[in-house]
Amino acid sequence: MRKLLSTRQMLLEAQKGHYAVPAFNIHNMETMQVVAATAAELHSPLILAATPSTVAYAGADYLVAMAAVAAARTDIPIALHLDHHEKFSDIQSSIDAGVSSCMIDASKEPFEVNIQRTQEVLAYAHRYDVTVEAELGKLVGMEDDLVVDEKDSMYTNPKDAVRFIEATGIDSLAVAIGTAHGLYKGRPKLDFDRLQEIRQVVDIPLVLHGASDVPDELVQKAIRLGICKVNIATDLKIPFSGAIKAYFQQHPEASDPRKYLNPAKEAMEAVVRHKIAVCGSAGKY
Repeated sequence: MRKLLSTRQMLLEAQKGHYAVPAFNIHNMETMQVVAATAAELHSPLILAATPSTVAYAGADYLVAMAAVAAARTDIPIALHLDHHEKFSDIQSSIDAGVSSCMIDASKEPFEVNIQRTQEVLAYAHRYDVTVEAELGKLVGMEDDLVVDEKDSMYTNPKDAVRFIEATGIDSLAVAIGTAHGLYKGRPKLDFDRLQEIRQVVDIPLVLHGASDVPDELVQKAIRLGICKVNIATDLKIPFSGAIKAYFQQHPEASDPRKYLNPAKEAMEAVVRHKIAVCGSAGKY
């Protein structure tokens, strides 16, 4: 069975090739099947992302086993990534279970504390060739159990980014440039000048969180300016759940999950195809 890969090589290749690797948040077998099969068909590298609540729901061992099957069925590179994890113990146990990439999110903490907590995770993760992503700045909105109020949102400072990377040795950095978790109340305003400044002084791969509901042209401009990993969550959950609701409205007597989950998978597949096209990652493998 093929080994799950870290994100190191795939992100460096994306950075060099001026495209982005999509990181799709999955929640169960069905959502993982959709993104893996679609990425394989389109020959796109793939990051399967799991939040703390997803790991708690499904179990790290189950997720690793399913992701390993997905990787064995195709030649595209696949990583299983911990998204927005805040506890070292949770990250450690998931790495022990076989997760190949992780994000330590201590962005709510003071700068020096963020450094210390990131260093702790990196020291453990790199023993097992597990890549580490961290975040500097805060994204407004809600990602599962992580909530940041608008008044607490903070953009990434380019000079702080340099200091942070030098102090921690992280593999990739999630930057706050105006995106948010969840859906937007209006058209998002991204600080592309700030992104350019960060790209000029930082040489590791940069990550865009909160890309759901962001207009395609803005995501693509961010990629042109140096983003090489794009996180997508809400844009997948809405069509998946919407299709299930519609199925039960039409078939109130339904009880077989093999029947009512198929329309959900089809609805989600269309979004996955579109996001891969936006990222420009199709045909890279």
